[in-house]
Amino acid sequence: MISILVLGLLLGMRHALEADHLAAVASLATRSRGVPGTVLQGAVWGLGHTLTLLLVGGVCLLLRAAISERLAAALEGAVGVMLLVLGADVLLRMRRRRIHLHVHRHDDGTVHLHAHGHAPEEAHDRDHHQHAHGEGFPLRALLVGMVHGLAGSAALLLVTLTTLSSAWLGVAYIAVFGVGSIAGMAVLAAVIALPLQGTARTLTGWYNGLEAAIGSGTLLVGGWVLYNTPWVRSLLS
Repeated sequence: MISILVLGLLLGMRHALEADHLAAVASLATRSRGVPGTVLQGAVWGLGHTLTLLLVGGVCLLLRAAISERLAAALEGAVGVMLLVLGADVLLRMRRRRIHLHVHRHDDGTVHLHAHGHAPEEAHDRDHHQHAHGEGFPLRALLVGMVHGLAGSAALLLVTLTTLSSAWLGVAYIAVFGVGSIAGMAVLAAVIALPLQGTARTLTGWYNGLEAAIGSGTLLVGGWVLYNTPWVRSLLS
C-alpha cells in the first residue's frame, strides 16, 4: 500500500508538468509581482486541482462508477476554452497597459525595480509608487485548478478503478496524487517566476516579450486541446 501511495505522489508531481497545466500557471504568473506570489499561484492551482479530484473521484470510487466518455470530452473542451480565455487575458492586459520599469524607493530606503503599466492615454503619475505589495488569496488560480481537476478526473479514475480493489485506498491514492500536484506545481511556478523577475530587472522589452510569449503560448495550447476533443474533430471532419 505504501508503494502505491508513493507512486501516486510521484505521478502527481509529474502531472503538474503537462502542457496545459504549464500554460495555465504561466499565464497566472503574469499577474504576480514576485516569486512568492507566483509560487502561491501554483500551489493554489494544485489545491483547486486536488479538491476537485477528491470530490469527484471520491464519489465515483465509493459508487464504483466512472465518468462517461462524452462528459470527459466536454470537460477537456472546457479546459481548452479556459486556456484561450487566459491567453487572451494576458495579451489584452498588455494592450491596455504600457508595461515599463521604474526604480521604486520605499520610505525605509529600500530600492527596487518594479514593472508598472497604465493606459496609453493616461499620463504617468509618480504617486502610483505608493502601492501595497500584498496580493491576497489567488481565487482565479483556485478556479483554474478546479477546472483542470475536473478534466483530469476521468483518466485518473479509470486507472484507480482498474488497479485498486479498495475504494478508500483509491481515495487515499487520489489525495497523495493531489499533494504531489501541489508540490510539483509550486516548484514549477518558481521556475516560471525566475525569468519573469530576471527580465524585469534588466530590460522592459524582454519583460514584455516574455509576457507576450506566455499569452500566445497559452492560446496555442488551448487551441490544441480544443482541436483534440472528439466533438471538435467531428465538426471539422
